[in-house]
Amino acid sequence: MELAFLHPLYERPGPWASVYVDTSRHTEHTPQERHLTAQAMARELADQGADEATCQAVRRALEELRHSTEPHGRALFARDGEVVLDPPLARSPQQDWAQWAPLPRVAPLLELAGEDPVCVVAYVDRKGADFELRSSFGRDDVGGVTGRQWPLHRTGSVDWSERHFQLRVENTWEHNAAEIADALAVCQEETGADLLILVGDDREQRSVHERLPQRLHDLVVEASRGAGSRLLDEDVERIRTEHIHDRADAELERFLAARSPDDEGRAGAVEGVPALIEAAREHRIDELLIRPDGADAHREVWIGEDPDQLAVRRTDLKILGEQNSWSARADDALIRSAVATDAPALAVSLAAQAPQDAPVGGLGALLRWK
Repeated sequence: MELAFLHPLYERPGPWASVYVDTSRHTEHTPQERHLTAQAMARELADQGADEATCQAVRRALEELRHSTEPHGRALFARDGEVVLDPPLARSPQQDWAQWAPLPRVAPLLELAGEDPVCVVAYVDRKGADFELRSSFGRDDVGGVTGRQWPLHRTGSVDWSERHFQLRVENTWEHNAAEIADALAVCQEETGADLLILVGDDREQRSVHERLPQRLHDLVVEASRGAGSRLLDEDVERIRTEHIHDRADAELERFLAARSPDDEGRAGAVEGVPALIEAAREHRIDELLIRPDGADAHREVWIGEDPDQLAVRRTDLKILGEQNSWSARADDALIRSAVATDAPALAVSLAAQAPQDAPVGGLGALLRWK
């Protein structure tokens, strides 16, 4: 998960209100239920010591969701009477909850909003293609391409004139496949799609696939359905889920391999809170790995005003010259450091084949070397 969108949360000091709400239920009673949720979350924050202005800002923001049709949920981060960030979620939280703490509680976003691959589904036939954008928030028509319309079909004759005609048919198919591939490449660039799903006859899919730029080949999934077929929502969701697992598995495998020292005796990955804090202070975290249920994820660490001011013990920060310090969860403190150095983060739970003991304690990182 790229973390750049979290920068506004670390441009101002805490404490912060963090709220996660489920918006997946839609009935005639939903507006009233969400009104009660808004009141409950504001009350919960007040009980934890949040100021009145921030509690009311959260309540108003949640009230605005009373008639929302969002399919999953929303997170809100507020301070000093203002909701600073309110990203939609790609998965529903198990329950509504609110927290008032020195740092925004962002670690749950890795699972709830972190991996939401956007797909362009291309329905391909010999005449052209229609493009459809799919994500966890629904679908949108994003255009398509109409190729040459004649000639498109072979004949059964084998005389010279018919062979000439069939050659023209082949040329038409190749021309249309090239036009579809060009248009699909532009569509991918404009939408930032993570996946390109080709639907149609095998030959037509293959012709388009081969003509796509090399940089897009690893993003392509061919779904053989025959001309005129449409993908069901569950088909798209299965492909998206497989993509999430494959990416997480690949990153976890890279982490496991990097734990072994190289020829110079340097390991490319570390795990455990003390090693991670040292890497964060030295700006060497290249990618942060978090197992949300790991024992170290909620371990107490100490933070200063700047992202690289963190320590296992409060006295360590004083030795480093930091006069002000606060206790925080290890996962949220490390994410703050990762944001500051433009490092991404991964929820290990998204990997299909994740060993239970990796990373040890639930926190690890791939390293960059200066």
